[in-house]
Amino acid sequence: MAFSTKKQFIAGVVCPKCSKMDKIVAYSKDGTDYRECVSCGFLDEIRISSSPNELITRVTKGMRSKSEPTQTVKILDPSN
Repeated sequence: MAFSTKKQFIAGVVCPKCSKMDKIVAYSKDGTDYRECVSCGFLDEIRISSSPNELITRVTKGMRSKSEPTQTVKILDPSN
């Protein structure tokens, strides 16, 4: 069960039946998760067995890898 029993709007979701945006609510009833369109009445059971894996990006990859040792840089004055 990923959702509460209270119906919550899911921002940015488009209804697969009427194609209207921001009309889908998600909720849980009797241990089963549902999505429902408040505009056309579309109702579907959500079947998610596991949480999706996080996409590897340059930000998340950097957070997971070991940090490299810090190196001191000496700036030379070319006029000397």
